[in-house]
Amino acid sequence: MMFFLASTGMAVGLGNIWRFPFLAGENGGGAFVLVYLAAVAAIGLPIMIAEIIVGRRGGGASEAAIRGLINSEGAGRAWGAIGYLSFIVPLVGVGYYGVIAGWVLDYAVTFTSSGGFEAGADNSARFDSLLADPARLILAHTAFIVGCAFVVSRGLHGGIERLSKTVMPLLLLMLIGLVFYAVIYGDFAAAVTFLFRPNFQELTREGVLLAVGQAFFSLAVGFGALMAFGAYLPKQVSIPKTAAAICAADTLVALLAGLAIFPIVFAVGLDAGGGPGLVFLTLPTAFAQIPGGYIVGSVFFILLFVAALTTGVGTFEAVVGWLQARGVRRKSAVMFSAAVAWLIGAVAAMSFNVMADVRTDESLPLVGAKTIFELLDFSVANLMLPLNGLLIALFAAWGLKRATSMAEFGSDSHMYSVWRVLSRVIAPIAVVIIMFSV
Repeated sequence: MMFFLASTGMAVGLGNIWRFPFLAGENGGGAFVLVYLAAVAAIGLPIMIAEIIVGRRGGGASEAAIRGLINSEGAGRAWGAIGYLSFIVPLVGVGYYGVIAGWVLDYAVTFTSSGGFEAGADNSARFDSLLADPARLILAHTAFIVGCAFVVSRGLHGGIERLSKTVMPLLLLMLIGLVFYAVIYGDFAAAVTFLFRPNFQELTREGVLLAVGQAFFSLAVGFGALMAFGAYLPKQVSIPKTAAAICAADTLVALLAGLAIFPIVFAVGLDAGGGPGLVFLTLPTAFAQIPGGYIVGSVFFILLFVAALTTGVGTFEAVVGWLQARGVRRKSAVMFSAAVAWLIGAVAAMSFNVMADVRTDESLPLVGAKTIFELLDFSVANLMLPLNGLLIALFAAWGLKRATSMAEFGSDSHMYSVWRVLSRVIAPIAVVIIMFSV
């Protein structure tokens, strides 16, 4: 249960409650959701199973697990790249993720302390003023990093387990409460139609790729955290069933987020295709126009920050576990990780204001002209994370001996053949397509 809660907490984050709704809103709703669900089953789940197999079989955090399996399986040394990517990706990822989490924290504090935002207020100007204030951004980012570091410093049992068993049920209850509110005061029928009645005429090729990419990223595969958690999963526990439960819980949260957000948006006549600004621009406007909007908005932004924190803690643990496998004491590993992640996030935060003119050259192949924040986001989300997920899937399905990977399925051997085909062929092809479509 603790593995399930911690892994679900790692997966459930801004990708579910912020990114999924605005992508669904921009890409036709139901058709996007249908492709997303198919991608979770055919791509995300096989890679998640692969990552947990590597962690449990290797018996340690990312690099230790990979190194041990390379030796025991006689696999090529080149697979060791997974270990290094499983350090770089979460370290850089939690750094710039802290900037976005900082936006959420700032909104949560501002919204709850000010009695909500006024109807008719210019939320675009409010958000722009936040981005233009480096001190405000860095302060919120610092609070997020300190929060993650504090929980991880308490250890797996005293920190991550305690947070997961307290926060995850609370997060689900808060989200369900918002859905009930949306049923009463929002246009729930319109939201259900929008989310669950496919209109494939509105789904473009880009929308399909975004749905597949969202399925991959929302499950948090490729960070290495599931490897670290997998090392503690008892041998008698079914990996496929546990991974399926995590995928189901993660998907449920994403759908509940849509059912909480869109009824409110439709009820006040706002645009569901509000893009990334759906949470920071559209929703505050909606909260100002509905009964009890101050309370609902406060709960929503607190919920969003809690989800960001659980993901940040899991990502942080992947970095700390990697350093511990190298012989670094946990406290020192936490302090080092926090310092580097803070520095990465602080520089990324300044790319919205004092360092806004610092950009890569537009002639740079693949990358083009990007700010520091955009470069970090692109490098992690579009290159390193899918690459690591791809390598993990290939290593589990091709690098491990058949008897080794089959043994991890235990009594679920009838599912093994399906997983092997998906992780050897289908999921890798899909990940490559995502990477080359950016």
